[in-house]
Amino acid sequence: MGLFLFNYSMNIEKLYGAFLESRTVSTDTRKIVKDCIFFCLKGQNFNANIFAKNAIESGAKYAVIDDSNYEIEGKTILVSNVLVALQQLATHHRVVLNLPIIALTGSNGKTTTKELIHSVLAKRYRVNATSGNLNNHIGVPLTLLSFNKDTDIGIVEMGANHQKEIEFLCNIAKPNYGYITNFGKAHLEGFGGVEGVIKGKSEMYTYLRENQQKVFLNLDDILQIQNSKFIDSITFSDKLPNADVFISNVSANPFVSIMYDGIAIKTKMIGLYNATNIMAAICIANYFSVPIPDMQSALQEYTPENNRSQLIVKNGNEIILDAYNANPSSMKLALENFNSLDGENKICILGDMFELGDESGKEHELVISQIINYNLQNTFFIGSNFFAVKNENKKIIFFETFETFKIFLEQQTWNKKKILIKGSRGIELERTLEFI
Repeated sequence: MGLFLFNYSMNIEKLYGAFLESRTVSTDTRKIVKDCIFFCLKGQNFNANIFAKNAIESGAKYAVIDDSNYEIEGKTILVSNVLVALQQLATHHRVVLNLPIIALTGSNGKTTTKELIHSVLAKRYRVNATSGNLNNHIGVPLTLLSFNKDTDIGIVEMGANHQKEIEFLCNIAKPNYGYITNFGKAHLEGFGGVEGVIKGKSEMYTYLRENQQKVFLNLDDILQIQNSKFIDSITFSDKLPNADVFISNVSANPFVSIMYDGIAIKTKMIGLYNATNIMAAICIANYFSVPIPDMQSALQEYTPENNRSQLIVKNGNEIILDAYNANPSSMKLALENFNSLDGENKICILGDMFELGDESGKEHELVISQIINYNLQNTFFIGSNFFAVKNENKKIIFFETFETFKIFLEQQTWNKKKILIKGSRGIELERTLEFI
C-alpha cells in the first residue's frame, strides 16, 4: 500500500508533512532533484503515474499518484486526483506561511512587470516570484510551493485564456494585493472577444473586492478604474498629480526615462509601453517603503531578456527583439513605438498572431494597414495568417512559412538597419537572428 489515501479534510496535514520532508516539488522526471516530492500529473497525452517508480529510483523522496497500480510501499502517496492535491497543498502552504502575496494579470506585460516588481522589492525584502511563465493552474501552485518561511513577499503571475480561470487561480493563491496591467486583444478565441477579456481578467478585482484586499491601480487607464470600483486602491499616474505615486517626464528614445520625486530614472527598457510597467513597480515599491534610490538602482540595473524588448546590436544593425509573444494590442504598441524612434532604414519582421478565433483575419489586416501608413524601408510578414490576407505593396513581402523567409534572408546583406522582430510564441521569430 502507499502512505495513505488522500482526503483533504483528513489528510492534508499528512501530505503537507511529506512536502516539508522534501527538498522541492517536481512534475517532470527529467528534472528530478534528490529528496524532492514528485507529482504524477495526467494530461490528454500523458499519464505520469507510470513514471512514479522511475522518479523514486532517480532520487525523489515521495511520488504522489492517483492510480493504485503504481503504488510503492512507503514511497507513494495515493490521492484521488494528483492535480487537485497539488493545488490544495499549495493553498494550505500559502495559508500556513501567511505572507503578503501580490498577484498580477493582464493582456500584455505581465512577466516584464513581475520581473520589475521583483527587482525593486528585492532591494529591501527577500522576495520569491513566479519563475518564467509558470502562471497557469499548475504553475501557480508550483510557485506557491516555492515560497518558504524565509520569504518576505510573494509575487504570483496569473495567465488566463478563458472565463473563470483567474477566479480559480485567486482562490488557490489568496492574494492580499492585485494588479492588472491592461485589457487587450489577447486570447480572443477563448475569452469570446474583448468584452470577454475584460470580464475574465476582472475576476481578480472581484476576488480582491469580496475579500477586502487592495489593488494597485493605474489612474491613466479608464477601464481599470471602471472595473475596480469599491476596492481599496493604491494609485499611480503620469498625468494626475493627485495619484499616490506621480511620475513625470516620461520619454523613450529608445530607452524609457522617467522622473520620480525629483530623481531621474534612466532604464535599459525600450518603448513607452514599458513606462506603465515601470510605474507600477515604483508604486508597489513605494507602498512597501523601498527607498527611492534603491528603486532607481534596481530599475536602472534591470536588463530585459527572454526575447522581450531586447536591444541587440549585430553586424552593424540595431535589433529590437520582441519575439516572446504577440497579440493585436501589443503589436500595435510595438509598431507605434518603433515608428517613433529616430533613424532611417527601418525594417519590420512580423509573425502571425495566434488564438484570435473569428477575429484573426480582421486583426491581421489591421496590422498591415498600420504598417502601410509608416515610413519604413521594408516589412516582412511571416505566417499563414498574414499570408491569407496579403496585399500588393512594394515595401511589403509576405512569406507563408518561416522556412521560405529564411531562404530569402540568407540572400540578404543588411547593415546599419533598425529592425523590429515581433510575433507570437509559436512562430519562434528569434530564429531570425541567426541569419542577420
